Amino acid sequence: MGSLQLNHVNKSFGATQVLFDINLDVADGEFVIFVGPSGCGKSTLLRIIAGLEDSSGGEVRIDGSRVDAVPPAKRGIAMVFQTYALYPHLTVKENMSAGLKQAGTPRDQIEAQVAEASRMLSLDPYLQRRPAELSGGQRQRVAIGRAVVRKPSLFLFDEPLSNLDAALRVHTRLEIARLHRELAATMVYVTHDQVEAMTLADKIVVMNAGRIEQVGSPMALYNNPANLFVAGFIGSPQMNFLRAAAIGMAGAETIGVRPEHLTLSKERGDWAGKVVHIEHLGADTNVYLETEKAGMVTVRLFGEVYHDPGETLWMSPAEQRFVYRFDAAGKVMR
Repeated sequence: MGSLQLNHVNKSFGATQVLFDINLDVADGEFVIFVGPSGCGKSTLLRIIAGLEDSSGGEVRIDGSRVDAVPPAKRGIAMVFQTYALYPHLTVKENMSAGLKQAGTPRDQIEAQVAEASRMLSLDPYLQRRPAELSGGQRQRVAIGRAVVRKPSLFLFDEPLSNLDAALRVHTRLEIARLHRELAATMVYVTHDQVEAMTLADKIVVMNAGRIEQVGSPMALYNNPANLFVAGFIGSPQMNFLRAAAIGMAGAETIGVRPEHLTLSKERGDWAGKVVHIEHLGADTNVYLETEKAGMVTVRLFGEVYHDPGETLWMSPAEQRFVYRFDAAGKVMR
């Protein structure tokens, strides 16, 4: 079991409130990711779940039991930190087994659980090495292995990939996804990277300024954002936002169209713009156009596409269903 419930959780540091009435249910076996910009409160919320920070109100329940007054070591959780937090003088095997030894786990059980975690994370060749002899990706796998051996009810990850380079982030992301499938464990993961959230999560919790903006599956948030913030945060490149009045579309304050849902033509279309810059990414091409009435617009095209800076092109939504309308308060209009 590893269910989690947050009921009306608030947090203040002195006179400054950083979390506002957080309510969330995480089912057993779910992979849930808190995502949002820096300072939105996602790491503070994770620390409250872990017991490393006290809430200012509300309750935290793990497997149905309230744990607000329960110390971290007795909550049945294991946490993976951004900075690895490994003992430099211990080997990989000793780092992974340290928590079990402190808990008085029998030696044969420690051996079995470390061996199982090592197999899952492909750490067998490194068991006798120390952290200084490992790459960043290997150190993070050791930190994850240290969590796995404890067989917790709930895994907590605090931006575990942010210190890795791009290639290692992709590799370790795949390792975490495979581990979740193999363990069928409940995982709560914090990141500011919406690509990580889209590729790993069963359910994404989008946070902004201490509040939950929307909760849903990755594609539900991509296809049906509740407001301007979620629409702009989920998806890369970011959704284009155009003033409805400026482009002659009545009945809304703002019009949103994703870059991948726009087409370009040299002859005709809905809005004209001049090419400012082109990003050639191999599989995709991002074209940035300056429009007279709507400002900068990004168009994402499949494959290699070539246009000259200063060239005038026409853009149009691929289909009307890909156009999002928002009211003056920033809420989507259904």
